[in-house]
Amino acid sequence: MDSLMVGPFTRPFSQKFSAAIYLPSLRNSIQGSRCSEWSPLERICSVKFEQHSLEKHTITSQKRCILCPTYTQRHLVVACGRQPLESDANACEPKDFWSSASNSLDAFYRFSRPHTVIGTALSIVSVSLLAVEKLSDFSPVFLTGMLEAIIAALFMNIYIVGLNQISDIEIDKVNKPYLPLASGEYSTKTGIFIVASFAILSFLLWSTVGSGPLFWALFVSFVLGTAYSINLPMLRWKRSAVVAAMCILAVRAIIVQIAFFLHIQMHVFGRPPFFSRPLIFATGFMSFFSVVIALFKDIPDMEGDKIFGIRSFTVRLGQKRVFWICITLLLMAYAVAISVGASSSFVWSKVVTVMYKVVGHGILAAVLWRSAQSTDLSSKAAITSFYMFIWKIQSDFSSGKINFILSVLSYQLMPYTPEHVMDQY
Repeated sequence: MDSLMVGPFTRPFSQKFSAAIYLPSLRNSIQGSRCSEWSPLERICSVKFEQHSLEKHTITSQKRCILCPTYTQRHLVVACGRQPLESDANACEPKDFWSSASNSLDAFYRFSRPHTVIGTALSIVSVSLLAVEKLSDFSPVFLTGMLEAIIAALFMNIYIVGLNQISDIEIDKVNKPYLPLASGEYSTKTGIFIVASFAILSFLLWSTVGSGPLFWALFVSFVLGTAYSINLPMLRWKRSAVVAAMCILAVRAIIVQIAFFLHIQMHVFGRPPFFSRPLIFATGFMSFFSVVIALFKDIPDMEGDKIFGIRSFTVRLGQKRVFWICITLLLMAYAVAISVGASSSFVWSKVVTVMYKVVGHGILAAVLWRSAQSTDLSSKAAITSFYMFIWKIQSDFSSGKINFILSVLSYQLMPYTPEHVMDQY
């Protein structure tokens, strides 16, 4: 009995019936062919062995399903497709690559805060054109100098907005959870690497250009942007509503307008510094916009600022009051622009100014007023959308200024002096 159970009996059953257990047709054929030769003891043992093997196989499969829920599905897909799992993974690699590249670009797009990038680029183009005095000034040298200023400024812009996101990760989890650092798409180390790289690239580009006004534009922006955001003793000026507004005013209204104008005027054209009336008007007009941006940007962020102790004007005065202060400032800016344009001393320029400024700014002011009245101040999405609308108005002002200057410079029927352009503003 011992020899039957341990020796000769075990081997045939382990070899012949292990396959028969999983293949019923094979099992039936084996049992049918040898059934007459088996003894009653063999029949009992074979039944017990089959039951034990089936139970063991069921338990093992259940364990596999519990430990790895995708086990059964993965093996089923591979078996039905008749292809190895590795080939399926390789087939998905191109799609995964493009999907990953698209996600990376989208994350960087959000990290760079594109509305600030577009606003900065258009402002530099428009203020650079204010330095143009004659059509011959449009040359490869002018275009190269303007492009150098734009690229260096955009690099610095990404440094400033990126540093602000690094310093505000916890606040942005409440106010702007879609940003890469707040959402976890970027780690803090990745954010630091990006902002440090763009700051270095900005100053490296200046070093190849060698423009004094461009250096001061980048350096002052770097200092104010760092002091505004970084959480160090005596810094993080954004905690003070007045100081934060002054930082934004200095960069957006003064540095972008004056420093980049002097970069074109002195470094590109080699002319002495001169502050024209158009430049003064553009600086004053953008001062209104800069104050509005400094105030309005905190309206949709009131919840997070209140939690983390940022005493913005919105936290102190309330959303509704700050909102209508911003609308009033913008309407005042349009009123000043219309008045300055209508008071021009040149008859022909008055006609053009009425078409461009009175009608154009009047329409924008009416659209602004109507949009403000229809904005739901209880909706964060509506307030954010209106904030983007203000940035678009600023971009439209810069674009309109570009088109107007180009139209004046192309006006060949009259003797041209710089005063023709000056009186348009």
